[in-house]
Amino acid sequence: MPRVLGNWLTSYLDYTAGTEAPRMMHFYVGISTLAGALRKHVWVDMRRFKWVPNFYIILVAPPGIISKTTTMDYGMDLLKQVPGIKFGPDVITWQALVKKFAESMEEFKLDDPATGDSLYIPQSPLILASGEFGNLINPLDKDMVNLYISLWDGRAGFEKETKMSGNDSINSPYINMIGCTTPDWIAQNFPESMIGGGFVSRCVFVYGDRKESLIAWPDEMVRTDHEELKQALIADLEYISTALVGPMQLMPEAREWGRAWYERLWTEVAPAAATEQVQGYLARKQGHLVKLAMILSVSESDALEITARHMQLAETMLSEAEKTSAHVFAKIGRTEAANHLDKLADFIKRHGRVPYSAALKHVIAYFPDAREFEGGLAALIRSGQVRLDLAGQTDITKALLLWCAQ
Repeated sequence: MPRVLGNWLTSYLDYTAGTEAPRMMHFYVGISTLAGALRKHVWVDMRRFKWVPNFYIILVAPPGIISKTTTMDYGMDLLKQVPGIKFGPDVITWQALVKKFAESMEEFKLDDPATGDSLYIPQSPLILASGEFGNLINPLDKDMVNLYISLWDGRAGFEKETKMSGNDSINSPYINMIGCTTPDWIAQNFPESMIGGGFVSRCVFVYGDRKESLIAWPDEMVRTDHEELKQALIADLEYISTALVGPMQLMPEAREWGRAWYERLWTEVAPAAATEQVQGYLARKQGHLVKLAMILSVSESDALEITARHMQLAETMLSEAEKTSAHVFAKIGRTEAANHLDKLADFIKRHGRVPYSAALKHVIAYFPDAREFEGGLAALIRSGQVRLDLAGQTDITKALLLWCAQ
């Protein structure tokens, strides 16, 4: 059965329109959904290694603003309707992961056009999806972190020694991961030394701190053809998961564009990188770029060809995610007092004008000593972020706090 939709990602964004989550988050959930359907069926062969289309996508937002898990579930619920797609355990341990890998072992057929022979290629693909990123990884478990690094790189297999069963070997594993978390969780669980390291640089962090739109009654925003579009998305996912098999070709214009982009990356962008975190990410950006271009290609066509347009759009979408990545790691390595001061600043910023007493009441749990609150407020005033408006009052507790920073 041929495709129903002209472009799967475009249709998915139509399907998820009319929700409060940022469109950028829906885009990357769509990318994760397609990556889960593709598994190792397509690849870009660099002869010394292969790029496969798996992603580690982390949705990050402060609590209570964006429905991160619901946003993730729009895509994952579609993927769960596709026969043959296997999801990993809800909480990751070595034992559970090895067991799920063993259960996911399968083969797919690749026809050699030169000889007419059929090859049967093994793979052990898993989708890891959780509304709590902490269920998928323990950042302090070096073995687990190193495994995820190897799997992102598309390694042929791995071996793990366990107490119960000795050495467990997994042939051709593939993990596509998507999770949700908050900046506070990352600050509390990611050591500062890990930020420039191998795992973080292999993740795409998609940050949001505001609703794209305010929707009081979601049922009013549901399309009249919602169910029809949903079934079309599932049907095309099933088609993509079975019909598209083989190496993807980088077209000549894609290679030319990618060569110029790579040279700019290392002669202009990387030397100007301000932090180790950015430098680590830039070392992996070509991989992210090619993986994303692969998915953009299969979203619209069966050709298994990556064009310059796919590369350019991939670069644009990665750059959009990068713009807000500083918010993801902003709290790592900072003192508790500095993080509390951020809470005070965020509260004043959200409201624009806040009575002194209301600000104190909001953050009293963080500043049980009034002198600490006054000291923090004085720092915001001296930095020019906040202005104190006494409005003729002599009692400071009756003053207004005005947000001034742009």
